[in-house]
Amino acid sequence: MRIIPVLDIKSGRAVAARAGDRANYRPVRSILHEGSDPIAIALAYRDVLGLRDVYLADLDAIAGAGPALPLYRAIDDAGMALWVDAGVREVDDAGPLIAAGASAVVAGLETLRGPDVLGDLVSRFGPERVIFSLDLRDGKPLVPTLTSWGTDDPRQIAATALAIGVRRLILLDLARVGTGQGVGTDALLRSIRADYPEVEITVGGGISTHEDIENSGISGASAVLVGSALHDGRIGRGDGRSG
Repeated sequence: MRIIPVLDIKSGRAVAARAGDRANYRPVRSILHEGSDPIAIALAYRDVLGLRDVYLADLDAIAGAGPALPLYRAIDDAGMALWVDAGVREVDDAGPLIAAGASAVVAGLETLRGPDVLGDLVSRFGPERVIFSLDLRDGKPLVPTLTSWGTDDPRQIAATALAIGVRRLILLDLARVGTGQGVGTDALLRSIRADYPEVEITVGGGISTHEDIENSGISGASAVLVGSALHDGRIGRGDGRSG
């Protein structure tokens, strides 16, 4: 089971995410590094925990600001494999992220204009460099408008994404992030895995124990996103692998 450490960035600092309440996110406090410098936190993931992948959520870009391209370059230069969620809305938003060092662009349901854009992303950049994030809140998909996907059923949205060529998928319930209450997507994960055994599925939001990781693997996850539990030491070196 791969652990993908999470780096939430706001106003140039690494912040502690909780329940998707972004207005109240505060600089992270971590046993891995004193301070909230995002590059130093990324290096701690690599040097202290031995993890070389990192999921970076650029919260300013998700809210509509420009992406923090110099930060991406610095983390890429450190030898990290960078998954970047920077609020991709249109196909042209992804190119600069890849040019700045993103090994994969996260296309989040929350901001993506619709399945046509997702299909164009996969066609232009390939299925290995595009990860579709099925963003939820309390189990309900965060679709920009109901007409954009034609449904608010998460299983149907996943099926549409996979039918147009997506081969990497994230299941993320924002209401669970930082709460330590587990991911809450196990049933959805099992359903998707049963029909699409070849797809890489990463789950996140609320992972706080080794049991959470094990249960996600049993349900069919390929990897887990972990943030708070790394910073406070509930999950640490030797508990997962990266690569």
